[in-house]
Amino acid sequence: MKRVLIITYYWPPSGGSGVQRWLKMSKYLPENGWQPVIYTTEDAEYPIVDTSLEKDVAPEAEVIRRPIIEPYTFYKKFLGIKKEDTVKIGFASESKKSGWKEKLSVWIRGNLFIPDARCWWVKPSVRYLKKYLMEHPVDAIISTGPPHSMHLIAMKLKAATGLPWIADFRDPWTEIDFYDELHLTPWADRKQHRLERQVLTQADKIVTIGWDCAKGLGRLGNRNVKVIQNGFDWDLDPIEEKTPLTAEFTLTHLGVVGPARNAPVLWQALQELKKEVEGFGKALKIRFVGQVDQSVTKNLEACGLSENAEFIAHVPHDEVKQLQESSQVLLLLINNTPNAKSIITGKLYEYLASLRPILAIGPEDGDAARILKEAQAGVTVNFDDKEKMKEVVRGLYQKYLAHDLTGNTSAVVERYSRRVLAGEFAKIIHRTVEEEALK
Repeated sequence: MKRVLIITYYWPPSGGSGVQRWLKMSKYLPENGWQPVIYTTEDAEYPIVDTSLEKDVAPEAEVIRRPIIEPYTFYKKFLGIKKEDTVKIGFASESKKSGWKEKLSVWIRGNLFIPDARCWWVKPSVRYLKKYLMEHPVDAIISTGPPHSMHLIAMKLKAATGLPWIADFRDPWTEIDFYDELHLTPWADRKQHRLERQVLTQADKIVTIGWDCAKGLGRLGNRNVKVIQNGFDWDLDPIEEKTPLTAEFTLTHLGVVGPARNAPVLWQALQELKKEVEGFGKALKIRFVGQVDQSVTKNLEACGLSENAEFIAHVPHDEVKQLQESSQVLLLLINNTPNAKSIITGKLYEYLASLRPILAIGPEDGDAARILKEAQAGVTVNFDDKEKMKEVVRGLYQKYLAHDLTGNTSAVVERYSRRVLAGEFAKIIHRTVEEEALK
Protein backbone atom coordinates (compact mmCIF):
# COMPACT_ATOMS: atom_id res chain seq x y z
CA MET A 1 0.00 0.00 0.00
CA LYS A 2 0.97 3.61 -0.46
CA ARG A 3 1.32 5.65 2.71
CA VAL A 4 -0.45 8.89 3.63
CA LEU A 5 0.49 11.02 6.63
CA ILE A 6 -2.63 12.36 8.40
CA ILE A 7 -2.02 15.24 10.82
CA THR A 8 -4.88 15.49 13.29
CA TYR A 9 -5.28 16.85 16.81
CA TYR A 10 -8.37 14.75 17.54
CA TRP A 11 -7.78 11.02 17.89
CA PRO A 12 -9.01 8.41 20.38
CA PRO A 13 -9.34 8.63 23.33
CA SER A 14 -10.83 11.93 22.17
CA GLY A 15 -14.59 11.73 21.85
CA GLY A 16 -17.13 14.09 20.33
CA SER A 17 -17.59 15.16 16.75
CA GLY A 18 -14.05 16.36 15.94
CA VAL A 19 -12.52 12.89 15.95
CA GLN A 20 -15.09 11.10 13.80
CA ARG A 21 -14.19 12.19 10.26
CA TRP A 22 -10.59 10.99 10.18
CA LEU A 23 -11.00 8.09 12.54
CA LYS A 24 -13.55 6.72 10.08
CA MET A 25 -11.76 7.81 6.89
CA SER A 26 -8.57 6.09 8.03
CA LYS A 27 -10.55 2.99 8.95
CA TYR A 28 -11.52 2.44 5.31
CA LEU A 29 -8.51 3.93 3.46
CA PRO A 30 -6.63 0.57 3.53
CA GLU A 31 -9.45 -0.93 1.44
CA ASN A 32 -8.54 1.66 -1.17
CA GLY A 33 -4.78 1.08 -1.19
CA TRP A 34 -3.67 3.67 1.39
CA GLN A 35 -2.02 2.96 4.73
CA PRO A 36 -2.84 5.77 7.20
CA VAL A 37 0.06 7.15 9.23
CA ILE A 38 -1.58 9.16 11.99
CA TYR A 39 0.35 11.99 13.61
CA THR A 40 -1.46 13.11 16.76
CA THR A 41 -1.04 14.20 20.35
CA GLU A 42 0.15 12.20 23.31
CA ASP A 43 -1.43 14.10 26.20
CA ALA A 44 -4.00 16.51 24.78
CA GLU A 45 -6.66 18.36 26.79
CA TYR A 46 -9.69 16.80 25.09
CA PRO A 47 -13.08 18.27 26.02
CA ILE A 48 -14.66 14.80 25.70
CA VAL A 49 -13.02 11.43 26.27
CA ASP A 50 -14.50 8.27 24.75
CA THR A 51 -12.33 5.17 24.97
CA SER A 52 -14.94 3.11 23.10
CA LEU A 53 -13.66 4.66 19.85
CA GLU A 54 -10.32 2.85 20.15
CA LYS A 55 -11.88 -0.18 18.48
CA ASP A 56 -12.38 1.79 15.25
CA VAL A 57 -8.67 2.45 14.71
CA ALA A 58 -7.64 0.57 11.57
CA PRO A 59 -5.29 -2.37 12.28
CA GLU A 60 -3.12 -1.14 9.40
CA ALA A 61 -2.77 2.35 10.89
CA GLU A 62 0.56 3.53 12.22
CA VAL A 63 -0.13 5.98 15.05
CA ILE A 64 2.57 8.46 16.08
CA ARG A 65 1.90 10.33 19.33
CA ARG A 66 3.94 13.34 20.37
CA PRO A 67 3.71 15.55 23.47
CA ILE A 68 1.82 18.81 23.17
CA ILE A 69 1.90 21.92 25.36
CA GLU A 70 -1.49 23.58 25.72
CA PRO A 71 -2.43 26.67 27.75
CA TYR A 72 -5.39 25.00 29.46
CA THR A 73 -3.55 24.38 32.74
CA PHE A 74 -3.13 28.14 33.17
CA TYR A 75 -6.66 28.75 31.86
CA LYS A 76 -8.20 26.42 34.47
CA LYS A 77 -6.13 27.87 37.29
CA PHE A 78 -7.11 31.41 36.30
CA LEU A 79 -10.83 30.59 36.18
CA GLY A 80 -10.79 28.36 39.23
CA ILE A 81 -11.69 25.23 37.28
CA LYS A 82 -10.68 21.94 38.87
CA LYS A 83 -7.64 20.30 37.30
CA GLU A 84 -9.56 17.11 36.50
CA ASP A 85 -12.46 18.96 34.83
CA THR A 86 -12.55 19.45 31.07
CA VAL A 87 -12.82 22.74 29.23
CA LYS A 88 -16.24 23.30 27.67
CA ILE A 89 -16.43 23.45 23.89
CA GLY A 90 -18.48 25.50 21.45
CA PHE A 91 -18.64 28.44 23.90
CA ALA A 92 -21.13 26.44 25.99
CA SER A 93 -21.26 27.51 29.61
CA GLU A 94 -23.22 25.86 32.35
CA SER A 95 -22.63 28.82 34.64
CA LYS A 96 -25.27 31.48 35.11
CA LYS A 97 -22.70 34.27 34.87
CA SER A 98 -19.92 35.22 32.51
CA GLY A 99 -17.50 37.38 34.47
CA TRP A 100 -14.49 39.46 33.55
CA LYS A 101 -12.17 36.46 33.87
CA GLU A 102 -14.09 34.49 31.23
CA LYS A 103 -14.13 37.52 28.90
CA LEU A 104 -10.42 38.16 29.39
CA SER A 105 -9.66 34.47 28.75
CA VAL A 106 -11.54 34.57 25.46
CA TRP A 107 -9.64 37.73 24.44
CA ILE A 108 -6.31 36.08 25.27
CA ARG A 109 -7.30 32.95 23.37
CA GLY A 110 -8.19 34.95 20.29
CA ASN A 111 -5.31 37.43 20.25
CA LEU A 112 -2.31 35.61 21.72
CA PHE A 113 -2.84 32.07 20.41
CA ILE A 114 -2.98 32.29 16.63
CA PRO A 115 -4.52 30.49 14.89
CA ASP A 116 -5.57 28.55 18.01
CA ALA A 117 -4.44 27.17 21.36
CA ARG A 118 -2.38 24.41 19.66
CA CYS A 119 -0.01 26.85 17.94
CA TRP A 120 2.85 25.86 20.27
CA TRP A 121 2.78 22.38 18.73
CA VAL A 122 3.66 23.54 15.21
CA LYS A 123 7.45 23.99 15.45
CA PRO A 124 8.24 20.80 17.43
CA SER A 125 5.95 18.80 15.15
CA VAL A 126 7.62 20.07 11.98
CA ARG A 127 11.06 19.38 13.44
CA TYR A 128 10.09 15.81 14.39
CA LEU A 129 8.23 14.99 11.17
CA LYS A 130 10.98 16.23 8.85
CA LYS A 131 13.32 13.70 10.42
CA TYR A 132 10.66 10.98 10.51
CA LEU A 133 9.81 11.38 6.81
CA MET A 134 13.46 11.01 5.80
CA GLU A 135 13.50 7.58 7.48
CA HIS A 136 9.87 6.55 6.81
CA PRO A 137 8.72 8.07 3.50
CA VAL A 138 5.07 8.70 2.68
CA ASP A 139 3.38 9.50 -0.62
CA ALA A 140 1.09 12.31 0.52
CA ILE A 141 0.14 14.52 3.48
CA ILE A 142 -3.34 15.34 4.79
CA SER A 143 -4.02 17.93 7.49
CA THR A 144 -7.43 18.33 9.07
CA GLY A 145 -8.71 21.31 11.00
CA PRO A 146 -9.85 22.81 13.20
CA PRO A 147 -7.61 23.27 15.02
CA HIS A 148 -6.04 24.97 12.03
CA SER A 149 -2.54 24.73 13.51
CA MET A 150 -2.56 21.27 11.91
CA HIS A 151 -2.58 22.96 8.49
CA LEU A 152 0.44 25.07 9.46
CA ILE A 153 2.38 21.89 10.30
CA ALA A 154 1.52 20.43 6.89
CA MET A 155 2.31 23.68 5.07
CA LYS A 156 5.81 23.77 6.50
CA LEU A 157 6.32 20.07 5.67
CA LYS A 158 5.15 20.71 2.12
CA ALA A 159 7.73 23.47 1.77
CA ALA A 160 10.48 21.23 3.15
CA THR A 161 9.67 17.99 1.30
CA GLY A 162 7.61 18.89 -1.77
CA LEU A 163 5.12 16.13 -0.91
CA PRO A 164 1.54 16.47 -2.22
CA TRP A 165 -0.64 18.06 0.46
CA ILE A 166 -4.41 18.01 0.94
CA ALA A 167 -5.90 20.41 3.51
CA ASP A 168 -9.21 19.14 4.87
CA PHE A 169 -11.54 21.68 6.49
CA ARG A 170 -14.15 20.14 8.79
CA ASP A 171 -15.20 23.72 9.62
CA PRO A 172 -14.33 27.11 8.12
CA TRP A 173 -11.45 29.18 9.50
CA THR A 174 -12.22 32.90 9.64
CA GLU A 175 -15.83 32.29 8.65
CA ILE A 176 -16.54 29.87 11.51
CA ASP A 177 -19.61 30.75 13.54
CA PHE A 178 -17.79 31.90 16.71
CA TYR A 179 -15.03 33.91 14.99
CA ASP A 180 -16.54 37.26 16.03
CA GLU A 181 -16.79 36.04 19.64
CA LEU A 182 -12.99 35.92 19.87
CA HIS A 183 -12.87 39.77 20.05
CA LEU A 184 -9.82 39.97 17.79
CA THR A 185 -7.71 43.08 17.47
CA PRO A 186 -7.16 44.33 13.89
CA TRP A 187 -3.62 42.89 14.04
CA ALA A 188 -4.83 39.43 15.12
CA ASP A 189 -7.60 39.46 12.52
CA ARG A 190 -5.12 40.28 9.74
CA LYS A 191 -2.80 37.49 10.88
CA GLN A 192 -5.64 34.93 10.93
CA HIS A 193 -6.64 35.89 7.40
CA ARG A 194 -3.02 35.85 6.20
CA LEU A 195 -2.39 32.35 7.54
CA GLU A 196 -5.70 31.13 6.15
CA ARG A 197 -4.87 32.44 2.69
CA GLN A 198 -1.41 30.87 2.78
CA VAL A 199 -2.93 27.46 3.53
CA LEU A 200 -5.62 27.83 0.88
CA THR A 201 -3.16 28.84 -1.83
CA GLN A 202 -0.25 26.54 -0.99
CA ALA A 203 -2.12 23.26 -0.48
CA ASP A 204 -2.39 21.12 -3.61
CA LYS A 205 -6.03 20.34 -2.86
CA ILE A 206 -8.63 21.73 -0.48
CA VAL A 207 -11.44 19.48 0.74
CA THR A 208 -14.39 20.41 2.93
CA ILE A 209 -17.67 18.94 4.14
CA GLY A 210 -20.30 21.03 2.36
CA TRP A 211 -21.11 23.18 -0.64
CA ASP A 212 -21.55 26.57 1.02
CA CYS A 213 -18.31 26.15 2.97
CA ALA A 214 -16.59 25.26 -0.32
CA LYS A 215 -17.84 28.52 -1.85
CA GLY A 216 -16.52 30.48 1.13
CA LEU A 217 -13.07 28.88 0.95
CA GLY A 218 -13.09 29.54 -2.78
CA ARG A 219 -13.70 33.24 -2.23
CA LEU A 220 -10.86 33.37 0.28
CA GLY A 221 -8.16 31.89 -1.88
CA ASN A 222 -8.76 28.54 -3.61
CA ARG A 223 -11.18 28.13 -6.51
CA ASN A 224 -10.93 24.35 -6.70
CA VAL A 225 -12.42 23.11 -3.43
CA LYS A 226 -13.73 19.55 -3.37
CA VAL A 227 -16.65 18.42 -1.22
CA ILE A 228 -16.50 15.11 0.63
CA GLN A 229 -19.32 14.99 3.15
CA ASN A 230 -19.24 13.45 6.59
CA GLY A 231 -21.21 10.26 7.10
CA PHE A 232 -22.22 7.44 9.38
CA ASP A 233 -20.56 4.14 10.19
CA TRP A 234 -23.52 2.10 11.37
CA ASP A 235 -24.87 -1.16 10.05
CA LEU A 236 -28.06 -0.50 8.09
CA ASP A 237 -28.95 -4.18 7.70
CA PRO A 238 -32.32 -5.12 9.21
CA ILE A 239 -32.05 -6.49 12.74
CA GLU A 240 -34.32 -8.95 14.44
CA GLU A 241 -34.97 -6.78 17.50
CA LYS A 242 -35.45 -3.10 16.75
CA THR A 243 -34.80 -0.57 19.50
CA PRO A 244 -38.17 0.20 21.13
CA LEU A 245 -39.37 3.78 20.83
CA THR A 246 -39.89 5.91 23.91
CA ALA A 247 -43.41 6.01 25.27
CA GLU A 248 -43.27 9.81 25.37
CA PHE A 249 -43.31 12.13 22.36
CA THR A 250 -39.55 12.60 22.55
CA LEU A 251 -37.52 15.22 20.69
CA THR A 252 -33.85 14.27 21.11
CA HIS A 253 -30.85 16.48 20.46
CA LEU A 254 -27.39 14.95 20.63
CA GLY A 255 -24.26 17.04 20.98
CA VAL A 256 -23.25 20.43 22.35
CA VAL A 257 -25.88 23.17 22.47
CA GLY A 258 -23.94 26.42 22.75
CA PRO A 259 -25.56 29.88 22.80
CA ALA A 260 -25.70 30.03 18.99
CA ARG A 261 -27.64 26.74 18.87
CA ASN A 262 -30.25 27.82 21.36
CA ALA A 263 -33.69 27.87 19.67
CA PRO A 264 -35.86 30.30 21.67
CA VAL A 265 -38.58 30.47 19.01
CA LEU A 266 -38.93 26.68 19.04
CA TRP A 267 -39.30 26.70 22.82
CA GLN A 268 -42.03 29.34 22.46
CA ALA A 269 -43.78 27.20 19.84
CA LEU A 270 -43.71 24.18 22.16
CA GLN A 271 -45.01 26.31 25.02
CA GLU A 272 -48.00 27.39 22.93
CA LEU A 273 -48.68 23.83 21.77
CA LYS A 274 -48.83 22.73 25.41
CA LYS A 275 -51.70 25.19 25.86
CA GLU A 276 -53.43 24.51 22.56
CA VAL A 277 -53.19 20.74 22.04
CA GLU A 278 -54.79 18.41 24.55
CA GLY A 279 -52.35 15.93 26.07
CA PHE A 280 -49.33 17.44 24.34
CA GLY A 281 -47.75 18.76 27.55
CA LYS A 282 -47.95 15.39 29.29
CA ALA A 283 -46.52 13.49 26.33
CA LEU A 284 -43.72 15.91 25.41
CA LYS A 285 -40.12 15.20 26.40
CA ILE A 286 -37.18 17.28 25.13
CA ARG A 287 -34.06 15.17 25.60
CA PHE A 288 -30.58 16.73 25.45
CA VAL A 289 -27.53 14.46 25.31
CA GLY A 290 -24.33 16.45 25.83
CA GLN A 291 -23.28 19.88 27.07
CA VAL A 292 -26.06 22.49 27.19
CA ASP A 293 -25.50 26.23 27.60
CA GLN A 294 -27.25 27.96 30.49
CA SER A 295 -29.11 30.20 28.01
CA VAL A 296 -31.04 27.11 26.89
CA THR A 297 -32.06 26.08 30.39
CA LYS A 298 -33.13 29.65 31.15
CA ASN A 299 -35.30 29.80 28.01
CA LEU A 300 -36.86 26.42 28.77
CA GLU A 301 -37.68 27.57 32.28
CA ALA A 302 -39.21 30.83 31.01
CA CYS A 303 -41.41 28.86 28.60
CA GLY A 304 -42.58 26.43 31.24
CA LEU A 305 -40.71 23.53 29.64
CA SER A 306 -38.35 22.60 32.48
CA GLU A 307 -40.62 19.73 33.48
CA ASN A 308 -40.47 18.42 29.90
CA ALA A 309 -36.68 18.59 29.61
CA GLU A 310 -34.25 15.76 30.26
CA PHE A 311 -30.49 16.30 30.38
CA ILE A 312 -28.08 13.41 29.88
CA ALA A 313 -24.33 13.80 30.19
CA HIS A 314 -22.05 12.60 27.40
CA VAL A 315 -22.45 8.91 26.62
CA PRO A 316 -19.97 6.65 24.77
CA HIS A 317 -20.38 6.78 21.02
CA ASP A 318 -21.43 3.16 20.80
CA GLU A 319 -24.47 3.98 22.98
CA VAL A 320 -25.57 6.91 20.83
CA LYS A 321 -27.21 4.66 18.23
CA GLN A 322 -29.68 3.27 20.73
CA LEU A 323 -30.58 6.72 22.04
CA GLN A 324 -31.27 7.97 18.53
CA GLU A 325 -33.23 4.96 17.36
CA SER A 326 -35.44 5.11 20.45
CA SER A 327 -36.43 8.74 19.87
CA GLN A 328 -39.74 9.62 18.28
CA VAL A 329 -38.16 12.65 16.57
CA LEU A 330 -34.53 13.79 16.27
CA LEU A 331 -33.90 17.48 16.77
CA LEU A 332 -31.19 19.18 14.70
CA LEU A 333 -30.29 22.71 15.83
CA ILE A 334 -28.20 24.73 13.37
CA ASN A 335 -26.11 27.59 14.77
CA ASN A 336 -27.95 30.89 14.25
CA THR A 337 -24.91 32.69 12.86
CA PRO A 338 -24.00 34.45 9.58
CA ASN A 339 -22.57 31.20 8.17
CA ALA A 340 -25.63 29.13 9.10
CA LYS A 341 -26.22 27.99 5.51
CA SER A 342 -22.87 26.20 5.44
CA ILE A 343 -23.22 24.36 8.75
CA ILE A 344 -23.57 20.60 8.47
CA THR A 345 -23.14 19.02 11.88
CA GLY A 346 -21.61 15.54 11.96
CA LYS A 347 -24.59 14.24 13.89
CA LEU A 348 -26.87 14.84 10.89
CA TYR A 349 -25.52 11.75 9.11
CA GLU A 350 -25.92 9.54 12.15
CA TYR A 351 -29.43 10.93 12.49
CA LEU A 352 -30.03 9.74 8.93
CA ALA A 353 -28.75 6.27 9.76
CA SER A 354 -31.15 5.97 12.70
CA LEU A 355 -34.05 6.11 10.21
CA ARG A 356 -36.08 8.36 12.52
CA PRO A 357 -37.82 11.59 11.38
CA ILE A 358 -35.69 14.73 11.77
CA LEU A 359 -36.82 18.26 12.67
CA ALA A 360 -34.14 20.82 11.80
CA ILE A 361 -34.19 24.45 12.91
CA GLY A 362 -32.08 26.49 10.50
CA PRO A 363 -31.97 28.00 7.00
CA GLU A 364 -34.41 26.30 4.65
CA ASP A 365 -31.95 26.98 1.81
CA GLY A 366 -28.86 25.75 3.70
CA ASP A 367 -26.67 22.70 3.11
CA ALA A 368 -28.22 20.70 5.96
CA ALA A 369 -31.71 21.33 4.56
CA ARG A 370 -30.51 20.18 1.14
CA ILE A 371 -29.29 16.87 2.59
CA LEU A 372 -32.51 16.28 4.52
CA LYS A 373 -34.53 16.92 1.38
CA GLU A 374 -32.38 14.64 -0.78
CA ALA A 375 -32.58 11.87 1.82
CA GLN A 376 -36.31 12.41 2.38
CA ALA A 377 -35.50 12.32 6.08
CA GLY A 378 -37.17 15.33 7.66
CA VAL A 379 -38.21 18.98 7.61
CA THR A 380 -36.21 22.19 8.02
CA VAL A 381 -37.86 25.30 9.48
CA ASN A 382 -36.31 28.77 9.51
CA PHE A 383 -35.11 30.11 12.88
CA ASP A 384 -37.98 32.59 13.38
CA ASP A 385 -40.91 30.83 11.70
CA LYS A 386 -42.88 29.95 14.82
CA GLU A 387 -46.12 29.18 13.02
CA LYS A 388 -44.46 26.65 10.73
CA MET A 389 -42.70 25.08 13.72
CA LYS A 390 -46.06 24.63 15.41
CA GLU A 391 -47.58 23.20 12.24
CA VAL A 392 -44.74 20.69 11.75
CA VAL A 393 -44.60 19.60 15.40
CA ARG A 394 -48.38 19.29 15.53
CA GLY A 395 -48.27 17.04 12.48
CA LEU A 396 -45.52 14.89 13.99
CA TYR A 397 -47.48 14.61 17.22
CA GLN A 398 -50.61 13.45 15.39
CA LYS A 399 -48.55 10.73 13.67
CA TYR A 400 -47.09 9.78 17.05
CA LEU A 401 -50.60 9.32 18.45
CA ALA A 402 -51.49 7.16 15.44
CA HIS A 403 -48.29 5.09 15.83
CA ASP A 404 -47.37 6.17 12.32
CA LEU A 405 -44.23 8.22 12.97
CA THR A 406 -41.61 6.81 10.60
CA GLY A 407 -38.41 8.10 9.03
CA ASN A 408 -36.55 7.46 5.80
CA THR A 409 -35.37 4.14 4.34
CA SER A 410 -31.90 2.61 4.40
CA ALA A 411 -31.68 2.54 0.59
CA VAL A 412 -31.82 6.34 0.47
CA VAL A 413 -29.04 7.01 3.00
CA GLU A 414 -26.50 4.36 1.92
CA ARG A 415 -24.64 7.01 -0.09
CA TYR A 416 -23.64 8.68 3.20
CA SER A 417 -21.79 5.67 4.62
CA ARG A 418 -18.20 6.25 5.76
CA ARG A 419 -16.97 3.37 3.60
CA VAL A 420 -18.34 4.98 0.43
CA LEU A 421 -17.00 8.42 1.36
CA ALA A 422 -13.53 7.07 2.19
CA GLY A 423 -13.42 5.58 -1.30
CA GLU A 424 -14.16 9.02 -2.75
CA PHE A 425 -11.43 10.63 -0.65
CA ALA A 426 -8.94 7.95 -1.70
CA LYS A 427 -9.55 8.93 -5.33
CA ILE A 428 -8.66 12.53 -4.48
CA ILE A 429 -5.42 11.45 -2.78
CA HIS A 430 -4.48 9.28 -5.75
CA ARG A 431 -5.25 12.05 -8.23
CA THR A 432 -3.28 14.62 -6.22
CA VAL A 433 -0.22 12.35 -6.14
CA GLU A 434 -0.48 11.74 -9.89
CA GLU A 435 -0.74 15.44 -10.64
CA GLU A 436 2.27 16.20 -8.45
CA ALA A 437 4.30 13.55 -10.27
CA LEU A 438 3.52 15.20 -13.63
CA LYS A 439 4.74 18.64 -12.55
